[in-house]
Amino acid sequence: MKKLAYILICFPLLSSCDFLFGTTKDDVAAEIFEEGAIDPELIPSEVGYVPVLPFWTGFDHPVDIYCGYDEMIYVIDDNGLNVLDQAGNLHDIIYIQGASDVCQDRRLHTYVTGRVDVDVDDDGMPENLAAVYHLTGTATGNVQFIDTLIHPFCDESRNITSFRGTDDIAVEFTGVTTLADNTLHVSRTGPRNDLTGIARVDNTILFFDEDGNNTGYSNGLSPVSSNLRSSWNISSIAGFAAPPQSLAGISTSADFLITLEAEDAAYKVLWIQQNVDPEAGVTYGENAALAAFDLTKADRFLYEPGRFEAPADVYVAPDFTGYIFVVDSELDSLYQFTRRGYEGVNPPPGSTTTKQIIASFGGAGDGPFNFNEPSGVAYLRRVVYVADKGNGRICRYTLSTDLE
Repeated sequence: MKKLAYILICFPLLSSCDFLFGTTKDDVAAEIFEEGAIDPELIPSEVGYVPVLPFWTGFDHPVDIYCGYDEMIYVIDDNGLNVLDQAGNLHDIIYIQGASDVCQDRRLHTYVTGRVDVDVDDDGMPENLAAVYHLTGTATGNVQFIDTLIHPFCDESRNITSFRGTDDIAVEFTGVTTLADNTLHVSRTGPRNDLTGIARVDNTILFFDEDGNNTGYSNGLSPVSSNLRSSWNISSIAGFAAPPQSLAGISTSADFLITLEAEDAAYKVLWIQQNVDPEAGVTYGENAALAAFDLTKADRFLYEPGRFEAPADVYVAPDFTGYIFVVDSELDSLYQFTRRGYEGVNPPPGSTTTKQIIASFGGAGDGPFNFNEPSGVAYLRRVVYVADKGNGRICRYTLSTDLE
């Protein structure tokens, strides 16, 4: 992968950019100057995301990307966990069976969801089960596997139940994220979701301390219905604590965002809040404030019913912008929202626009503003990273106003 990176800037003053692109008749340049808008009628030309080229290529179906506290970039593809530096140079590939999602805690410990073969019945025929691999030394090449969380044995509520055969084999760990105190959240999906059962439902989020002990779950979320506090087939999860570590501190919020892949869910990207009650204990519920649409501030909103088809990943920028990024693998698009749920970026200084400016873009294809089943998104130092699964590449973008 190449070290050279340059930025294509999509400003309306085309003639001043001819020395970069040749002429605007070039197909690629023409697409860049169109700003990759989803809806041209809603996208002003004054601000938008621009590609940082070259994109990183050579991946086999990349499904997730994460920018680590150790300053490395982690990409999950068919080969396992790819470890890169911020110039896109590949340092290592760590094979992990069925790898699908990655995150890191503040100790620089790395977590990867995958699968593992376990002979549960001691009959010589191993079962293939959902797992979370706990690694250290991923940035230095001195990789050590510290622990493996395996379903159903890592779920404390399953200690009094027997193995469920094909139902337990069908369970998947679909996402991982960590909080400021190194608590690990693992999203889980599966077929058993009886609220009257003695064990926790499969469609839930499990919480683990830094030593791998199961300390709780997302009590209060609905596993089989569509609402603002649903855990119906979670496809990804993201917390508010994220790299880089800074003197300004890091978010200590216990809230998190999830995406849902349930086809009939009206709301597929949810902000889940932690509620602490002296009597009821800790429960999790909706962020109702996002359901209030202020049309004086924005034209589109995160909580619009039917806004997404198949959101595959979500990420929250930890910097002053607080932007929320979502990739939808069915709509082949990248979406950006504020923490108030408004779609769009802040108007630049001097702008006459009073609303958020739509900066989301995409559409099927392999151009600089197109995707083919985007499956992962991350953010570090004003750069958005997208795992473009179908095109086998990592795309990078930055706001045009960040270049000024």
